[in-house]
Amino acid sequence: MRSVTAEPAAGRRRVNISLALGGLALATLWFSPLAQLARVAFSAHMLLHLGIVVVAAPLLAFGAASRLPPITGFGNALNWGLLAGLFEMIAVWGWHIPLLHDAAGHSASLFILEQASFLLGGLAVWGVGFSASNRGAIASAAIILFLTFTHMTMFGLMLTLAPNLLYDPDLCRGAFGLDRLSDQHLGGVLMAVGGGIPYLVGTAWAISRVLFVDV
Repeated sequence: MRSVTAEPAAGRRRVNISLALGGLALATLWFSPLAQLARVAFSAHMLLHLGIVVVAAPLLAFGAASRLPPITGFGNALNWGLLAGLFEMIAVWGWHIPLLHDAAGHSASLFILEQASFLLGGLAVWGVGFSASNRGAIASAAIILFLTFTHMTMFGLMLTLAPNLLYDPDLCRGAFGLDRLSDQHLGGVLMAVGGGIPYLVGTAWAISRVLFVDV
């Protein structure tokens, strides 16, 4: 029979492991050759972006959630979730406006600001999901995760179907043997699939908690 004290200890281990893995993922992404390649190839840029928001951010958010006040109530969670989702959407769409994307590609300081914005946006959205502590709050989190899935997928499809190169050719030189436009299209596919599906899975997870878990 498992002791009562074993449960909190196991929970702390999961939290610590999640934080360690999230930090490792973030360090690997930001200090690997991918970070430099991301400034000259759009598909690499998108791989870096997605690694931050759907790998590092949820791991860090899961670990941090236990150290933050829980979110309760549908309305309260929805308000926090809408703020988080709005910030994340502005960060994603804003930094992919050609003028800002090109500026970040040519400026190290703006590139760092861009990457920090992606991380904060990911932490905010996933943090709302992991901090929700009752059915109403979890239902609100499901709505926010689904809205994030929707806009990520929509933006990815726009990039995939764009007939012309949208960004500075020096920042879309192509990677993986692709030409410039194909590189941009691959970035769009990555955004639509790799950026959309994790948030859809998060939505399904939240809905399952509302329906089947006693919270």
